[in-house]
Amino acid sequence: MAIKGVLFDFDGTLTLPGALDFPAIKKAMGCPLDQLILEFVESQPPDQQPKLMEILEEREDSAARASLPNRGAEKCLCTLRKKQIPVGILTRNRLKSVRQSLEQFKEVTIDDFDAIVTREMSLPKPHPDGVIKASEQMGVSPEELLVVGDFRFDVIAGKRAGASTVLLTNGGESVMAPEDPQPDYTISRLEDLPALLLQLRRERQ
Repeated sequence: MAIKGVLFDFDGTLTLPGALDFPAIKKAMGCPLDQLILEFVESQPPDQQPKLMEILEEREDSAARASLPNRGAEKCLCTLRKKQIPVGILTRNRLKSVRQSLEQFKEVTIDDFDAIVTREMSLPKPHPDGVIKASEQMGVSPEELLVVGDFRFDVIAGKRAGASTVLLTNGGESVMAPEDPQPDYTISRLEDLPALLLQLRRERQ
């Protein structure tokens, strides 16, 4: 099917990598390094979960205030919007942090996105729930989406929903594990995405 929309991960994809220091967050929460933060909180006794979430949200707020647009992010988004291609965000973060981070963008605002799905609204990636909900908000089917992210969960969630996927390496190595479904495409920078999308749309017409 033709690609009719692009769904982006947020932290490390649309924002410059490094603002969220996950090892430091895990240390502050007492979360083992090999466990996922949200899943760790969910596994703890109910009376301990609010305090753990408070720690997480404080770190997220600090990171959001310090975050910057990723290289080429605003140019990429503006190009897609000019071509009238719906764009969305799917993140394991919360809406407040997304809003704060987008305040650091100069050419893009929260109103430029056709869908923003955060952890308050869906099951977290790698579950495909968020991809499906975002596609509904964007008015396209999951099969018509291109899911773009810098982490393996972005690719896994997109694949499970039936979408095409792009891994953004930000100039580094692939983060995919051998047992993971592999991304359909890989790019090192967001500036390369509009050209890839144009190529795909021509191939699928």
